[in-house]
Amino acid sequence: MESKLAHHVIAGEGRPPWYKADGQNCDCYVVGIAGGSASGKTSVAQRIIKNLNVPWVVLLSMDSFYRDLNDQEQEVAARNDYDFDSPDSYDYDILLETITKLKEGKKVDVPIYDFETHKRLTNKHTTVYGANVIIFEGIFGLYDKKVLDMMDLKVFVDTDVDICLARRIKRDVAERGFDVPGVLQLYKRFVKPSYDNYVYPTKKNADVVIPRGLENLVAIDLLTKHIQRQLQERKMQSRWDMARINPPEELPSNVIVLDKTKQIMGMHTIIRDINTSRHDFIFYADRLATLVIERALNELPYHSRVVTTPTDNTVQGLALRPHIGGVSILRAGGTMENGLRRVIRDAVIGKILIQTDPSNGEPQLHYCKLPPSIQNFSTTDSSHHTNSNNNDSNNSQQNDTFIFLMDAVIGTGAAGLMAIRVLLDHGIPENRIIFLSFLAGPQGLHMISHAFPSVKIVTSFVDRTLNPDTLFLEPGLGNFGDRYFGTESD
Repeated sequence: MESKLAHHVIAGEGRPPWYKADGQNCDCYVVGIAGGSASGKTSVAQRIIKNLNVPWVVLLSMDSFYRDLNDQEQEVAARNDYDFDSPDSYDYDILLETITKLKEGKKVDVPIYDFETHKRLTNKHTTVYGANVIIFEGIFGLYDKKVLDMMDLKVFVDTDVDICLARRIKRDVAERGFDVPGVLQLYKRFVKPSYDNYVYPTKKNADVVIPRGLENLVAIDLLTKHIQRQLQERKMQSRWDMARINPPEELPSNVIVLDKTKQIMGMHTIIRDINTSRHDFIFYADRLATLVIERALNELPYHSRVVTTPTDNTVQGLALRPHIGGVSILRAGGTMENGLRRVIRDAVIGKILIQTDPSNGEPQLHYCKLPPSIQNFSTTDSSHHTNSNNNDSNNSQQNDTFIFLMDAVIGTGAAGLMAIRVLLDHGIPENRIIFLSFLAGPQGLHMISHAFPSVKIVTSFVDRTLNPDTLFLEPGLGNFGDRYFGTESD
């Protein structure tokens, strides 16, 4: 039989990140969909997602949570004698943990199951950062009591068993390498008894029953409207709403703005001038980035150090205590990397790609590559006392790491909020993050400070005249990344 991975679909890139870190303010809506094998559960779920037309939806398949088989069970599975349609074939602990974290708005690593080895892949998974809506589908989607208790809406897809059998034959022959007699044998031995004994009885747990599956468009559309009403009542906040918030006149206490000197104003005049050449733009952007980073260094802890001068005198001085890591929010955040390297020679730099969905203004996480000192941050505390002296030194350095999060412009703050959430999910304490930017709008500063008050923000200029309706275009600067790095036409 061909190597097949468990079917799982991730629609969307995660929920908006402006929730409380403890998950208390998460209004995630969970929909469970159950039904017989090949009844059309996945098709119904995908139709609901299409009809909803909202960002941050996660479609989670129960097939991702099959239990790892031991050697004896693998031998049985190799003979096509293992009952994958039994409730005991799933790992409900991992399933419950995954849904719990998603509902709390936390990062999860959804496992990928390989039907050839009958194990979850050890070094492959799908990372998801929460959702506004979780749609969980599987034959036992309404079976486990603890999972049921987490659902806001429970749906059973009730399709005629003969239609299900015909679909299963077509699917297993075309996609899983079975022959027709083999499919019928498994259906008779395992699938049909499991449906009669376990799956069909869960129909009583459903709030809504959809006969005929995807063919019943009326029922699906009514169900979609109900979910939309529930989301509206929970007042899901979008980036457009954030942009129109009237911020207070006074800036938050954790925001640090460079003094408005003639030098700072002169450089801002140059980089905001449409007639400035790209060569000059890069030069003055690098100078400005250096000043922002140097100001941020004043917020870090230093320790006393005595040094001997070339004239054999001793001087009482200061030495920077922590290790510095930089994380750029691509593409514009990369414009501050040269300034960081000028000031901190050994700084390690990671990258996060967050782009705005033009249809709704929501930030979407597309790429995340963090250096080891950041990725391993959350594991250093537990391993610190068990490693060798050399490793202890490395762990001590990682535990003393501060992160400079870099973006050219803070508009509404949505991209920054998501980037901070990613760092927190990798174990970086909130008070170890310092957000750096060239330019910031009051809306974004207040939004980030409200969500993460321990994160310090250092910017060279606050523009109170930014138009909330055009914040996404980096007003007054054009596209900062394009002006700095150039475009294909340059």
